[in-house]
Amino acid sequence: MSEVKYKDLGETLFVKMFGYSPKLRILDIFLDNPYFDFSKSEVIRELGMSKQTFYKNFKDLEELEIVKPSRNIGRATMYRINTEHPLVKRLNEMVDEVSLQIAEKEAEKMRVPAKT
Repeated sequence: MSEVKYKDLGETLFVKMFGYSPKLRILDIFLDNPYFDFSKSEVIRELGMSKQTFYKNFKDLEELEIVKPSRNIGRATMYRINTEHPLVKRLNEMVDEVSLQIAEKEAEKMRVPAKT
């Protein structure tokens, strides 16, 4: 059985809403896994992204403190989404709002009109 990578799971609601740019894909993996931390090499592998593209885009997320170091394992620094960052909070709120709208539409489709 082959290993399932994050990139193989399909588009998340976040990517559908905001686009498929490298920076958004990096942000997406962290937003989708807020309780986990990742090394840079793990993110690169999971996304199937080139190192050059990753480092070019990750630098901005780190400088803005959207993604922050959480701990070190050997020589590897692990990173986690900064859930206290105002932008991260708002992005999560927007995804939740859209998700709720989608769920309500699906629930409406499943309702059967009552017979009178």
